[in-house]
Amino acid sequence: MNQGSTPQLADRLNVLAESATIAMAVKARELQAQGHDVIKLTLGEPDFKTPQFIQDAAVEAIQSGNHFKYTPVPGYPALREGIASKLKRDNGLDYKAENIVVSTGAKQSLINVLLSVVNKDDEVIVFTPYWVTYVEQVKLAEGVPVLVEGSLEKDFKVTPEQLRAAITPKTKAIMYSSPCNPTGSVYTKEELEALAEVLKDYPEIFVISDEIYEYINFGGEHASMAAIEGMKERTIIVNGFSKGHAMTGWRLGYIAAPLEVAKACNKIQGQVTSGTCAITQAAAITAVTGPLDETNKMKDAYLRRRDLVKSLLDEIDGIKTNLPQGAFYIFPDVSAFFGKSFGDTKIENSVDLTMYLLNEAHVSVVDGGSFGAPKCLRISFAASDEELKEACSRIKSALEKLA
Repeated sequence: MNQGSTPQLADRLNVLAESATIAMAVKARELQAQGHDVIKLTLGEPDFKTPQFIQDAAVEAIQSGNHFKYTPVPGYPALREGIASKLKRDNGLDYKAENIVVSTGAKQSLINVLLSVVNKDDEVIVFTPYWVTYVEQVKLAEGVPVLVEGSLEKDFKVTPEQLRAAITPKTKAIMYSSPCNPTGSVYTKEELEALAEVLKDYPEIFVISDEIYEYINFGGEHASMAAIEGMKERTIIVNGFSKGHAMTGWRLGYIAAPLEVAKACNKIQGQVTSGTCAITQAAAITAVTGPLDETNKMKDAYLRRRDLVKSLLDEIDGIKTNLPQGAFYIFPDVSAFFGKSFGDTKIENSVDLTMYLLNEAHVSVVDGGSFGAPKCLRISFAASDEELKEACSRIKSALEKLA
């Protein structure tokens, strides 16, 4: 060691990017702290409170005094059994409690899975646009992300031909979300079956299916790759309670997976966090076994807001959108504004445009490059109708200034 040298951080931090959604939210809060009225359409968080019956279950769990100790690493047996029953009820899938691992949020579920199945230099095909964390977690697992892009014209969906062309002898898994964050696109059963036909020629490849927005689906029944014949044995479902039950701060996600994968995730989690919050799990038992009336009310509100935002954005020259079929995002192509200027500000890319909209319109959105689609922006419509109308009005005025 050289005299006078200082301790150094790990090299893995050099390949890990900061979450763009969180970073933009921080910038919006900073502007808000300066006294500006900022409309924040960045984070993927429902603007509804957790349904009252779930809150009541948490209070009851506290008052009972029975939930103050460490919990089993993969989650309470009653919760895992409840999740297995939900998968049978909603998805027609047969799982046992031993196939379920409950974690501190679906984000932890995802990294558990990747650390369990990906070796150094293994390739993971990521359907693009993708949730910002996918690529960074693949890197953290020392894998190589391979991006396969779905275009706006094809509703941001990857085709079977694209998938086949991306597969190499190093491919270990494919990874996608449906309904999708950030595009709101939803793969139909028929589209998943077509992708599965390709994958049947490659039985060594895992499928990581992020279904966290399952209940926010505007087009009909949710379809899961695991429900397709021959795919359950290699598909890992990632889901949770944050979106459909408005339980973001409660931090509860889970996987349903082949037993060997579930055991591997349990082993990893046992050395990282162990079992997640006891009170959250007690409330989640009530959520997963209870009625979906409140969930459906939230979905109806998101559908109304989708139509509102879509109609307002369609009035802005230069913006191109698809019609999201799920989640609570719209993902417009804004490349028509690249190269334009207002005052001393020149828009070179989507990052510049998000900063321009933040500073000029006081509306925070997220640049599409963070999702693998640099021509786009992600706009969350998990906000009130009044906020959405005002935000779109401000965006329109700001964009009209660019020339």
